[in-house]
Order: sequence, then C-alpha cells, then structure tokens
Amino acid sequence: MLHHSPPSGRVLIIAGSDSGGGAGIQGDIKTMSALGGYAMTAITALTAQNTLGVFGIHPIPEAFIAQQISLCLSDIGADAIKTGMLHSAGVIETVVSSLPVQQLSLIVDPVMVAKGGQSLLAGDASIITPNLPEAELLLSRSITSDEADATDMKRAAEELLALGCAAVLLKGGHGTGDVLTDVLITRDGASLTLSTPRIVTRNTHGT
Repeated sequence: MLHHSPPSGRVLIIAGSDSGGGAGIQGDIKTMSALGGYAMTAITALTAQNTLGVFGIHPIPEAFIAQQISLCLSDIGADAIKTGMLHSAGVIETVVSSLPVQQLSLIVDPVMVAKGGQSLLAGDASIITPNLPEAELLLSRSITSDEADATDMKRAAEELLALGCAAVLLKGGHGTGDVLTDVLITRDGASLTLSTPRIVTRNTHGT
C-alpha cells in the first residue's frame, strides 16, 4: 500500500482572483510554484481586470470562502497562510474565524479596498507587508520617503508594529527618486533597511 507524504511548503492563499494573471491568486500561485512550494487557494472575489485596470468585482459568498479554507486545512494542511484581497469587514471576520488555532506563519498582504483594514493586523505570528499608500491609510497620516534618510519610514514601521503584528515590511516602491527603500522590523528588535535602484518599467502590476 502506497503512503504519500504531504507536500512540503504548503501555503494556503486567501485572496482575490486576477483575470489578467499578474497579481492576486494567479500571481501567488506562480510565485509559490517557482519557489518549490505547494499552493492551495481560497478565493475571496473574482475580478475582471487587465493591465489597464479593474473593471468588475464579483464577491464570493462568505460561507463558501470559509468552506474552501476548511476543506484545504482539514485534508492537506498548511505550513503557512497568506492573505491578499479581503474586500469587506464580513470577509475579514470570516477569514479570521476560519484560521486554525495552532501557530502557523501568517503573511498579511493588505489589499486595501474597504474600511476595517486594521483587522488584518490581528495575530501574534503575522507579518504585514504594506506599501506606502496602504501604510498611510492604516496610520491615518502621510509618510515621508527619502532615499537618503528613511527615518520617517522606520518610525511608521514601528507604529505599525505596535498595532499587534510580529513583523512589518514597509515597502517603498511608491516613493520618489531613483533609489527605493524597504524597511523591515520585528518585535524582537531586529531591523533591516534595503535600498535598491528603481527599475524603470511599465511591468509593475503584481510585483
């Protein structure tokens, strides 16, 4: 009798579908596969979009979102969970109530579409990865990004960390200038500032 061991690097992606294939569920599946992981999905919304924009959104019923999560976790299991587009307070609450009680790596990529995004910060084992506009929305203030001085970005990352997550990766891609800076800080005091030259390209969707 053959016994199959569970796949390694099991990641449950809870997010919206991008019909253009550049971001969302489709982008995450491509990334997980390229890294050798095993991607599962719980789709929260269907979108009609291409490189020009989003032209339609069809929400998935909350009970069906919960069913997708439950069936993946009860059968295949997960080593990590990543959230993306959670477009309403009800969807956020559904996802939070469906998460397992055991400690798993939780990656929260807040696609800020509706109010209540602060709820995405719940969880002691979470890392949040906001870009500058998303961080400004979460903090209700503007953030100065300066290629020569990341002081305000570091301060903003610390404010986000204080909201309850375990780590913050504040992404500077929306900043100005020829050099862009990301700031990573963790609750245990570790910090890292990453700077890189801007890549001039139109291919920025789903980066």
